[in-house]
Amino acid sequence: MNDSKKMAKLAVEALEDKKGEDIQIIDIKDISVIADYFIISNGANSLQVDALVDSVMDKLGRNGYEPLRIEGNRSSSWILMDYGDVVVHVFSREDRLFYNLERIWRDGKAVSKEQLD
Repeated sequence: MNDSKKMAKLAVEALEDKKGEDIQIIDIKDISVIADYFIISNGANSLQVDALVDSVMDKLGRNGYEPLRIEGNRSSSWILMDYGDVVVHVFSREDRLFYNLERIWRDGKAVSKEQLD
């Protein structure tokens, strides 16, 4: 398993651990140089968004992956965690609907967690 697949799988597991809603994995490596995978999820409220972010940072950190940068802060309704080959987006429900990244990146390939094995 290559590093980007491993990071993506760990991030998805971390989001699942905290009951992230509608977790989507988009393979963008053939259409963009910015990353291999976008992972998109949302929380039901700001506390869950914080818990999702903490879970991803903890799980990836324990496996030796540190974010290159994080955009947004604890009061944000959209937090982006850039791990280089994997970018994790955690939204509030409302902002996810508004920004609709899945539509913007529809040329990417939707993949399942099992396909990351």
